[in-house]
Amino acid sequence: MRQKAVSLFLCYLLLFTCVGGEAGEREEESAEDSGWGPSWSTLTYMAVGGGLGAAALPALGFTGAGIAAHSAAAWLMSWSAILNGGGVPAGGLVAMLQSLGASGGGSVLMGKVGAFLGYSAHKYMESKKKDEE
Repeated sequence: MRQKAVSLFLCYLLLFTCVGGEAGEREEESAEDSGWGPSWSTLTYMAVGGGLGAAALPALGFTGAGIAAHSAAAWLMSWSAILNGGGVPAGGLVAMLQSLGASGGGSVLMGKVGAFLGYSAHKYMESKKKDEE
């Protein structure tokens, strides 16, 4: 259910980005962007963020076959075991990330989170640029 809600929210953001504002508002038109249609720079940020997010868990070492040796995940698991008296707690951060990495659904969820972070980064950069002008 939560995954569907995240998907719907990201679809809303994508559509909001494509339209370029709320209904009834009209932004200044420039020669580059007429204010209608997708903002390609926003979509680029979302695509890069989504790609990085989807690749994050396997790159850290949380794979479908288990935690990869000599990876950041192995280091995190080792420290978690040391801090918890020799065992990794069920429901802890390492267990949750490994569950997401093993199921493959974590890559989809992380891709959505990455796309949202890419969107947020683009909007931040855009607002910072407008403040400088």
